[in-house]
Amino acid sequence: MREKAKPTVQIDDDKVKVTRWDFSPGAETGWHRHEMDYVVVPLTDGVLTAEMKDGSIVENKLTVGASYIRPVGVEHNIINSNDGPYSFIEVELK
Repeated sequence: MREKAKPTVQIDDDKVKVTRWDFSPGAETGWHRHEMDYVVVPLTDGVLTAEMKDGSIVENKLTVGASYIRPVGVEHNIINSNDGPYSFIEVELK
């Protein structure tokens, strides 16, 4: 079993939930399903591996400040594939 990534909730109000995720090398979020649309803002350059529900593996190369959005219902496990730590901000839209 891999080490778990560390979530730190920064804001949780009636409109958004903002969480900073910090990963040591090889750490993972664990399997989860997103209950809201969300935006990810990378704080680190690097690669995150997404294990998808259908069994596929997706390598995502991310760049500092290059945000992306995903819809409600995404189900996956995210793993830090880098030799060093990795961090991003997740903004869930309520």
